[in-house]
Amino acid sequence: MSRTRIQHWTADAIPDLSGRVHVVTGATGGLGLATTRALARRGGRVVLAVRDEEKGRQAVAALTAEGIDGDLLTVRRIDLADLDSVRAFAEDLRADHPRLDVLLNNAGVMGPPRTLSAQGHELQFAANHLGHFALTGLLLDRLPAGGRVVTVSSLVHRQGRLRLDDPAALAGERGYAPMAFYNQSKLANAVFGRELHRRLTAAGSQVRSVLAHPGYTATSLQTRDATGLARFFYGRIGNPLVAQRPERGVLPQLYAATAPDAAGGDFIGPDGLGELRGVPARVKPSAAAADPETGRRLWDLSEELTGVRYGLTAS
Repeated sequence: MSRTRIQHWTADAIPDLSGRVHVVTGATGGLGLATTRALARRGGRVVLAVRDEEKGRQAVAALTAEGIDGDLLTVRRIDLADLDSVRAFAEDLRADHPRLDVLLNNAGVMGPPRTLSAQGHELQFAANHLGHFALTGLLLDRLPAGGRVVTVSSLVHRQGRLRLDDPAALAGERGYAPMAFYNQSKLANAVFGRELHRRLTAAGSQVRSVLAHPGYTATSLQTRDATGLARFFYGRIGNPLVAQRPERGVLPQLYAATAPDAAGGDFIGPDGLGELRGVPARVKPSAAAADPETGRRLWDLSEELTGVRYGLTAS
């Protein structure tokens, strides 16, 4: 896997973020909470976009107990697996914020038994991809020149396969395997981020679409939703022995969201062996993630399934 090293970068390099507004999905724990903490410590305003408002309030209380200014933090409910909830969140946010500087598409579910979303889509594809696709489209005009959409993918996007020609398979009606469908959703994240970059560039927009992945980072994601062997592996073997802590795993997405030289189209991940651990580096997505035809097809399908149209055309 090809990667380009960035000068050793830590959260201490985040510039002053005073006056900047960030939306972080999945902000109650793991990478989302670590992202929120780092942004607010540098003066950034953060909208914690969360499914469970009580957990969101608990997260804010924990951060304020650490000395972070609670006035910088706002909790808003969103269920990314429910497109009606996504629309309601976006409508309320637009009413209160004429400008957003960074949308950080971080939330996800991983490895549950086959479940359908409110609109009848396979849950992981719905929450991890379709919800973020819709949210980005509904908020894109609030991002100024230099604003950023950061989409968090995963190492396992390289193992994913998008079943774009088979709606029944895409919905998990045949051959559902929890982790294979997680891999599919993370490939969709990577394809989306690259296709959004292409379309923004073709439109002459100065909004940046940047991708990131955290390597192997221990969070509740691996054990909250996963079942069976996957839950055992992550909980008893992988997380304790191999994974890095969220404070390290979050660095690629923080770099993508705040570093002045993070460019549209970049994919930021750890620089270590196998991209499992390390400091941020520019890494290479899979061939499928970078393929413009796959990007066009996923984009068209996502507009059809969500009803959200960006008005951006393929180059």
